[in-house]
Amino acid sequence: MDIKLDPSRDDLPLMANTSHILVKHYVLDLDVDFESQIIEGTLVLFFESGNRYRKKSSSTEETCQSESDEACKFRTPEPCHVPVTNTRTFSSKMGYNDFAIYGKGEKDTSGKDGNHDNQEQASGISSSKYCCDTGNHGSEDFLLVLDCCDLSVLKVEEVDVAAVPGIEKFTRSPKLTVVSELRNQIVHELVTLPADRWREQLDHYARCSQAPGCGELLFDTDTWSLQIRKTGAQTAIDFPHAIRIRYRTKPQGRSVTWTSDQSGRPCVYTMGSPINNRALFPCQEPPVAMSTWQATVRAAASFVVLMSGENSAQPTQLREGCSSWHYYVTMPMPASTFTIAVGPWTEVKPETCSPNDQAAKRPFSPSEADFRCASICGHVEYPCRFQNASATTQEIIPHRVFAPGCLRGACQETLLQLVSPCLSAAHSVLGTHPFSRLDVLIVPANFPSLGMASPHIVFLSQSTLTGGSHLCGTRLCHEIAHAWFGLAIGARDWTEEWLSEGFATHLEDVFWAKAQQLAPHEAQEQQELRACLRWRRLQDELRNSPEQLQVLRPSKEKTGHVTDSGSSVVKHGLNPEKGFMQVHYLKGYFLLRFLARRLGDDTYFSFLRKFVHTFHGQLILSQDFLQMLLENIPEEKRLDLSVESIFRDWLESSGLPQPLQTERQAGAECGLARQVGAEVAKWNRVNRRPRKRNRRGTKEVFEKLLPDQLVLLLEHLLEQKTLNPRTLQSLERTYHLPQQDAEVRHRWCELVVKHKYTKAYKDVERFLQEDQAMGVYLYGELMVGEDARQQQLARSCFALTQEWMDRCSAQVVAEMLF
Repeated sequence: MDIKLDPSRDDLPLMANTSHILVKHYVLDLDVDFESQIIEGTLVLFFESGNRYRKKSSSTEETCQSESDEACKFRTPEPCHVPVTNTRTFSSKMGYNDFAIYGKGEKDTSGKDGNHDNQEQASGISSSKYCCDTGNHGSEDFLLVLDCCDLSVLKVEEVDVAAVPGIEKFTRSPKLTVVSELRNQIVHELVTLPADRWREQLDHYARCSQAPGCGELLFDTDTWSLQIRKTGAQTAIDFPHAIRIRYRTKPQGRSVTWTSDQSGRPCVYTMGSPINNRALFPCQEPPVAMSTWQATVRAAASFVVLMSGENSAQPTQLREGCSSWHYYVTMPMPASTFTIAVGPWTEVKPETCSPNDQAAKRPFSPSEADFRCASICGHVEYPCRFQNASATTQEIIPHRVFAPGCLRGACQETLLQLVSPCLSAAHSVLGTHPFSRLDVLIVPANFPSLGMASPHIVFLSQSTLTGGSHLCGTRLCHEIAHAWFGLAIGARDWTEEWLSEGFATHLEDVFWAKAQQLAPHEAQEQQELRACLRWRRLQDELRNSPEQLQVLRPSKEKTGHVTDSGSSVVKHGLNPEKGFMQVHYLKGYFLLRFLARRLGDDTYFSFLRKFVHTFHGQLILSQDFLQMLLENIPEEKRLDLSVESIFRDWLESSGLPQPLQTERQAGAECGLARQVGAEVAKWNRVNRRPRKRNRRGTKEVFEKLLPDQLVLLLEHLLEQKTLNPRTLQSLERTYHLPQQDAEVRHRWCELVVKHKYTKAYKDVERFLQEDQAMGVYLYGELMVGEDARQQQLARSCFALTQEWMDRCSAQVVAEMLF
């Protein structure tokens, strides 16, 4: 089963056999230990197979298709606290003689802590006398494969759901005499309960997860997967539909980051990529494996646990110094979207509450009957917010802001004021919020990007808090847009990132203009200026990146294809260069901008609302969007557009799309960009003047510039061969550059490095330490000039931050420096 990949450079394998069996619900019961930097506990998985899965014959391969069209199921329940007790109190009722088990007094050869680790095959796992061999040995046992990496798996067992009191109401066939069939029927009835019984379903999941084990299962691990089988279970239908896995994470596991927050206190959070959550819990990672989850997490009482969850959880004190937090999600989502952050976070509250704040605080608590009304959506039945009249008119969903205590003031000054107007703006453009609430967390300084969106929670970098509201507002709008594109509507194939990032980039400008309440001509000017900046960025990126990483649909006609088992690979998913590229953002943005201009904004956004209503809760491929769009374009505007031509020109080729080049060459410069051009000319004149000049000489008067204009100004000045120290000093003082937002300060640092302006090296040092989400490129600039002082500056900053820096960023920087 082991795929031999270079884990730092190649494609990301998705190993789970989702075509055979699907996880429908996860119950996690976890302890977070900051001293050992380990998360340990149990995971109970509830499966659904279906009668289309059959026993294999020696001459017939399985050709079952995965449930790739299964919809996400969005629900908006009232807070429902279902605490899950620690399952360690239960013992197995029965056992087998041929499973992987470590008995007392037996020598454990699989690892120091008596478990199976995900390591390279050289670790000796498969030769351990206590580790099961997943070969058939003449039998035809079904093999469950889960995505799993950097975990220590301690035990796997079947759960005796039939032992739960009152569960007999889920047995439709009392004549069943085979206990295993009875258990599987109970799970089937539970996972297929009608949508209006979601509270009852959650309660039964919790109770079943606490049931005793009824036999340990054979299991093995390799680099990327956990493989489980039960002797005699020949098909997915026969395999236990409720299993419990006891495991622990590793401090170096790649799904979670153990670090310190800006106040110097320990914290841990999930990274989301590049390997997603497989180093947090064994799971089915392919997007088609839509599931719900509930989780109980215990940590020291001084910590706050935030998570992807529909309820705004509050802690329950278990014993002195320890608290428990419980979250649940009733919308089936890919396991990759599960997010957790545990730290000494402080909730940031407004000093005075506006009417909008008061409205947002009121929980939206629809009754179960509210969801029975409804227009018909395009997904399977579930309590959908799009079908609920109260939800569709809710402009601002309940939200909270969390941050380290030392950033409370910055959040109150900037971020807290922006959440309500940005949520309202998003609703005015796209309509119903897919999620019932939102937490926003300012994550530690080592977070490797400006933001990340997950169900019910957004991570933002501290870099968004400085220099006014512009960068914070645009990034918040970007992450809010992902609620629709990336989460409510997901890509069926992860290589089509543009379906998430292109849409979010295009929508962030529209949301932000509305949040600022700009007049139409002001919004247009702002958006044209941002298009100008992105055009420059795209050209630069395409000049300096491998061609194979410039293609938005790299698998072409094989996009969305999986093997018979459901496994696949994500092309370039583990390539560290890809994490620093924006081609999916930028090319995707320009494609959508091109299409919106062809249709006209009113027609395009009317179509987009229709598309959201049609496809929310579903997974899509590029052709799903493009085909529906073209069907809605009047014939006179369609001209030469077709799905095939868009694939050819935009999605399946490297370099600049020809229609984009044509558009940019023909387009006139916007007014804000022309104003920048005039300021650049002034600075060039200042730079050419001799040091001693007549005091009566004409003094340049510089205009006040917007943040995006400052970025463009500095980019133009970076193209100048030389700028003298006097010019750089005047530039710094005129625009107060060290106090500007991170995008502006990044360009300023580039100017400082290029022209060796030593007086401002302190600004570069500060940027590399405080703005790690954006600082990687600067390390390269410091090294490429071969200036000894600059190289020493780079190495000293790296030495200060290396221990806590994001692993992928640290790897890239180390390659630059050494």
